[in-house]
Amino acid sequence: MSTRMRFAVILGNLGNTNDRFLSSGYKDQPTKEEMLKKAAAIEGVEGVELVGSWDITADNVDEVGGLLARYNLKCASIIPDHFAQKRWGSGAFSSKDPAIRAQAVEETAKMAEAAVKLGCDTINLWPGQDGYDYPFQADYRQERLWIEEGIRSLCASYPRIRFALEYKPKEPRTHSYLARCGDTLLLAQRIGAPNAGVTIDTGHSLFAGENVAESAVMLAAYGDKLFHLHFNDNYGYWDDDMIVGSVHFVEYVELLFWLREIGYAGWYSMDQYPYREEAQGALRESIEFLEAIDRRLDAGAMEEIRELVKRGDAVKSTRWLRERFLP
Repeated sequence: MSTRMRFAVILGNLGNTNDRFLSSGYKDQPTKEEMLKKAAAIEGVEGVELVGSWDITADNVDEVGGLLARYNLKCASIIPDHFAQKRWGSGAFSSKDPAIRAQAVEETAKMAEAAVKLGCDTINLWPGQDGYDYPFQADYRQERLWIEEGIRSLCASYPRIRFALEYKPKEPRTHSYLARCGDTLLLAQRIGAPNAGVTIDTGHSLFAGENVAESAVMLAAYGDKLFHLHFNDNYGYWDDDMIVGSVHFVEYVELLFWLREIGYAGWYSMDQYPYREEAQGALRESIEFLEAIDRRLDAGAMEEIRELVKRGDAVKSTRWLRERFLP
């Protein structure tokens, strides 16, 4: 199956991305409108992802909607802020404090309401503070149940919104409850709602030691749970959020092949932190890298890969890659 790639960017990628060593960042911070204008100027970009409290709040939805219309951009998803506020420091959905857990649900509900107003159907949930740091710190049974219960209640309240759960092995906690594809898929299945699914962040998947293509196929095979994709790159031992294709190549060829095979029709969203690089250029290069692979995966190439997969001959597969991409 072949589907057209729809590209989006997380709006903050075009801002002053800072690290923990220089909290002021390496650039000047543009305004929200300046970032949206930059996003719209990147060829191929049709949508943006907005982060709650950073880009969008319950009070500025109309303003943001007007800006999106001005620059002909769609809201690809909203990412509620469950990671960058003091109150989430010991967990959001998994907090031992019931008041904090209720606030996590409430904050997500506000963003779901904003999504409805903006014509957006996806809430990307990355509960980065839901995890633990030390042995004997967490009640693994109870805290996972709290996450499950909180998200299930949101799925029931907003049946037309897809809640895409994004996993990452660690950071900011040393251990994340949503750490890998398998445990996140299990959570989505336990929630038992058709609108509970999973986001694959390619860098998080590589960081988790996964084969990204296999993870995508697994999500498609077990309930059609691949809801959303974030694209970036890294060296495999940290979430570096680099330009797509700057480190991995073969893995992206395989991923794009399988995304075609499973009929993925969602967004291809860029999630990078170009700390020092010119952001528009970094994002544009990522999109052009994916488009270049996509052009090579014509009908003939797709059929050739299917035959290679059937045979399972690594020598022939490697030869095919060399001849197809390095003629």
